Amino acid sequence: MKYRKLGRSGLDVSLIGLGTMTWGEQNTEAEAHEQLDYALARGINLIDTAEMYPVPPLAQTQGLTETYIGTWLASRKRRQDVVLASKVAGPVRDPKRPGHIRDGKTFLDRKNLTAALDASLKRLQTDYLDLYQLHWPDRTTATFGKLAYPWTEGEQTVAIEETLSVLQDFVREGKVRHVGVSNETPWGVAQFLKHAENQGLPRIVSIQNAYSLLNRVFESGLSEFSRHEDVGLLAYSPLAMGMLCGKYLDGARPEGARLTRYERFTRYSNPQAEAATAEYVALARRLDLSPTHLALAFINQQPFVTSNLIGATSLAQLKENIDSAEVTLPQEALDGIAQIHARHPNPAP
Repeated sequence: MKYRKLGRSGLDVSLIGLGTMTWGEQNTEAEAHEQLDYALARGINLIDTAEMYPVPPLAQTQGLTETYIGTWLASRKRRQDVVLASKVAGPVRDPKRPGHIRDGKTFLDRKNLTAALDASLKRLQTDYLDLYQLHWPDRTTATFGKLAYPWTEGEQTVAIEETLSVLQDFVREGKVRHVGVSNETPWGVAQFLKHAENQGLPRIVSIQNAYSLLNRVFESGLSEFSRHEDVGLLAYSPLAMGMLCGKYLDGARPEGARLTRYERFTRYSNPQAEAATAEYVALARRLDLSPTHLALAFINQQPFVTSNLIGATSLAQLKENIDSAEVTLPQEALDGIAQIHARHPNPAP
């Protein structure tokens, strides 16, 4: 396994990170433990979770993912061997989204951040998190598939400075070692860095955003922050919810697969994304590569990526995903990817 620095934290994290959002929904506790055992045996040390998990978010399952990780930590006694990352939910401003966490009052203020962190630590059975991330901004932004800035008027939001001040107290108390953001924008990253520098507040070490062959929006603005400010990308949905494996081609819906079970993930399965996926899969097969390896190795080779957060519902999938760390794409593959991207730029942002 290869390792990269987590921003300016001094921590080394595995190039492949273990995503966990299916645990408690598609995976049992025993399967979660099995995945953790296997991942660590393969050199993975970054484990990423969230108070909201599993996904789809439901009141009756919320927190199970962290609970499963906690029982694994308690039984294996390997807390020192992992870089443990979790995320606090932001405010629910879309009436279509569930509001069961803290009765929907999930603003990034002192009361909610404190309640969220204490609950996560209890479920995870640990005294501290190596990385605590804001799952999405307190303000409305063009994220989760939105194509334009929403220009919301009169919106009440918690100031970034206030949020960082609370996170600073967590760091001082020893409950959190480092902080990061997720589903954030270039403006947001700039603001977090500005307040950290001007007021001595915690500096974000990472940003967890969607990044895949179907969504390369990160490259156009945020990657520059990664280079100049050491805010590395923790790339989520690198397989675009499994689309880039090729298993959904021609309208196929395999039994038990996420797009078969849940209708809410159309962000990755629109006609434009399907057309692009067909070309990426054809390119991989022409070069005698696994479509999964083509998609993941492309992410792994980007200099602004700190860790590629893979997720799996079976050990076979997990093995194939981790094996991508040993794949180096030939120039022919990179040229083919560039040509497809020019024809189908970001069909699933």
